[in-house]
Amino acid sequence: MSFALRLRRPLTSSAAALLRKQRALKQSVPLSVRLMSTEKQYEFILTSRPEEGVALITLNRPKALNALSTPLFNELNDAVKTFDDDDSVRAVVLTGSERAFAAGADIKEMKDKQFSDVFKGKFLESWGLLSNARKPIIAAVSGYALGGGCELALMCDIILASPTAVFGQPEISIGVIPGGGGTQRLAHAIGKSRTMELVLTGRNFSAKEAADWGMVSRVVPEGEGVVVKEALELAKVIASKSAIAVQAGKEAVNAAYENTLTEGLRYERRVFHALFATHDQKEGMTAFAEKRKPTWTHS
Repeated sequence: MSFALRLRRPLTSSAAALLRKQRALKQSVPLSVRLMSTEKQYEFILTSRPEEGVALITLNRPKALNALSTPLFNELNDAVKTFDDDDSVRAVVLTGSERAFAAGADIKEMKDKQFSDVFKGKFLESWGLLSNARKPIIAAVSGYALGGGCELALMCDIILASPTAVFGQPEISIGVIPGGGGTQRLAHAIGKSRTMELVLTGRNFSAKEAADWGMVSRVVPEGEGVVVKEALELAKVIASKSAIAVQAGKEAVNAAYENTLTEGLRYERRVFHALFATHDQKEGMTAFAEKRKPTWTHS
C-alpha cells in the first residue's frame, strides 16, 4: 500500500485529539511571538523586528547601565552582521534603556590590563566593526551616553536623542583618552575646538548642545519611549525605499569623510551612474512619470 493511501485512513480518536490540541496551541500564540521565536537569543542584548524591513537591537545590561564589555560587543557585532546579511532587513535601530543608552565601557574589564595585553589582543579594535555595516543604523539615545556609549552612538549613521540624553568623553578623568573613536569621530562631527575641550576636560554635554553642534539629527519630544518610537518611524521610512539606493547613499555620504571634495564628487557621480544599471532605477523613474508608487525589487 502506498504512503498516500495510508494517509487517507481516518485518524484514531487519540491522534485526532492531539492534532486539535496542537492546532489550538499554535493559534493561541500571537503571530508576532511566533515570528520572534526564530530570533537568536543573546545574553547582553535583545533583538526584534517591530516593523517590516526594520530590526531593533536593545542593549540589555540594566544593572551596569549598559556598560560596554567585550562579550556585549561580540553579541552586538554578531546581531548587526546577521541583520546586515538578511535581505528582509533594510534598516536597524540601536537603543538602550531610558536611564542609559550606554554609560561607558566596563572599567572592571580593563582596569588590570597591561600594555602587552591590550596591544597584542587588539583591545577595542572589534568595537569599530559596527561601522562596516552596509545598512543604515539609527541610534535612539536616552539617558547617559558616556565614553564608549558616546562612541557607539557616533558609529551609527543617524542619532536621535531624547531630551534626557547626556553625552560625554570622560576618559581623561581616569587617566586615559577615548579609545573607541571618540577623538576622531567627534572631531568630524563637531569640529576640533569643541572636541579638544570635551576630551581634555571630560565635560558632559546635553542633547540640545549635541543638536546645536550637528552631532545628532534632532532631539525628539519628551516622554518615555518616544525616542525609540521616532527612530522606528524613521527606519520604517528608510526601509520603504530601494535598499540598493539606500546603501549607495550611505556609502556616498560616508565617502565625504574619507576623500577630498574633488574625489568625493567623482565618487558620488560614479555611484549615481552605477544605479542606472539597477531595476529599481528604472522602476522608480517610470513610477514617477506614471504618477504612481514604485514597487521596489531591491535589485
